[in-house]
Amino acid sequence: EGLPYPREEGQPVAKNKTWSSWKNSLQLRLTLGYALLIAVLLLLMNTYPLLMSQNLMFRSQQTALENQALLIANSLTTADSLTPETVEQALGPLDELDVQRLLITDEAGLVLYDSDQADSSAGRYALTGAVVSALEGNNAFFGRYDGGSFTSSAALPVMTRNTVVGAVCLFNEDASQGALLQQLQGNLRLISLVVCLAVLVLFAAFSNLLARRVGVLLGGIRRVRAGEYTHRVTMKGHDELVQLAEEFNQLTGRLQATEARRRRFVSDASHELKTPLASIRLLTDSILQDETIDRATTREFVGDIGQAADRLIHISESLLSLNRLDEGQTVGREPVAVNAQAEKLCRLLSPLAEEAGVRLETALEPDCVACCGEEDVNQILRNLIENAIKYNSPGGHVLVSTHCQGGQVVLEVADSGVGIPEEDLPRIFERFYRVDKARSRAAGGTGLGLSIVLDTVRLYDGDVTVQSTLGEGSCFTATLPAWTQEEGEA
Repeated sequence: EGLPYPREEGQPVAKNKTWSSWKNSLQLRLTLGYALLIAVLLLLMNTYPLLMSQNLMFRSQQTALENQALLIANSLTTADSLTPETVEQALGPLDELDVQRLLITDEAGLVLYDSDQADSSAGRYALTGAVVSALEGNNAFFGRYDGGSFTSSAALPVMTRNTVVGAVCLFNEDASQGALLQQLQGNLRLISLVVCLAVLVLFAAFSNLLARRVGVLLGGIRRVRAGEYTHRVTMKGHDELVQLAEEFNQLTGRLQATEARRRRFVSDASHELKTPLASIRLLTDSILQDETIDRATTREFVGDIGQAADRLIHISESLLSLNRLDEGQTVGREPVAVNAQAEKLCRLLSPLAEEAGVRLETALEPDCVACCGEEDVNQILRNLIENAIKYNSPGGHVLVSTHCQGGQVVLEVADSGVGIPEEDLPRIFERFYRVDKARSRAAGGTGLGLSIVLDTVRLYDGDVTVQSTLGEGSCFTATLPAWTQEEGEA
């Protein structure tokens, strides 16, 4: 029991992990998934803060330039028209401006003032986008970041009596703000690198642990598939994989128990079939080899052969019934008058009861109609009543009773027989199990009757219980679903 079976043809063999298996593995998929997630997060981490910082600095530059441009424009509104002299006069009272370059144009875009003395554009037209927008009566701002500094410009119109008479344009370049942004970008890249390395290390450890734990489960499945039902998976922790390992161990335990029952069943069935077959072979050899055997002895041997053949038929029918029940096959659900079946079987088995010196009685409650198959009810009652008669004592009695309770039909077969030892009660429904093997074979039992009863009632969601006292008797109780009006209408 528990020894590995030979590998079946076509059964896959466990191999070392190669690229063909690695590329389809869960570990690779997790790795790619986490790598993609980390890449997206790092991309956001290195772009969104920089974009927000750039926008914040541009808004700061725009506010500062527009305020200064508005101050200059207000100082120029007192003149009906702008000339180099009026511009110089208006700029005189103003303090030194915090800008790198100031341009003032007339309404045609001609530069009247340029603060850059080295490369002055005074006397020339400055038709840049900012100036053109300001001459049209709009405020304009343009900004650019080239990776080293912020370059920005702001232009405002000069209005006199709701008429545009010129434009004020300010230019500024801030390298300190650009250096701060570059420093921020470098810090983000360093943080991203550290985070990436930390995540990779943690994920490598996590994926390796996960792969090992899954490999343990996979190895256990392969060993059980090979027939090693005694194998159990050991895994520490409290996560879902541990729960899966526990479920696997429970399943393996059930497989081991099922395999043990199967082997025992095959062994017991072979033994049960072997006994009558051996008797038939012995008796036929005796008839064939002894030429002087008389007719009476021959008839006696032939009668014994017939009994052995009947026993083989009985065992075969029982095995076929168990096979049908194992496959979940029923003979159909229909209203079955349980009382009629009980009375019929008591009449059929009354000769057996009289031969054993047992009194057979009934106590049947009216209107006991079960929802099951008539043949299945027959099987249940026949096995229970036959057992009650066979394992009774001369002068004893058997009481067959029925009643309805809680939507179920209850069948009870009580006897005053030898009873069942308490240690044998948990096993009496096992196939081929006998409490008293010698008496069971002498009575013609196969050890399958109670198994058939239990499997039959459970097929209809019922149950069988037993109460027994050694030397006083036993009482078997079987429940079946009652036939209802709704089932009849359906």
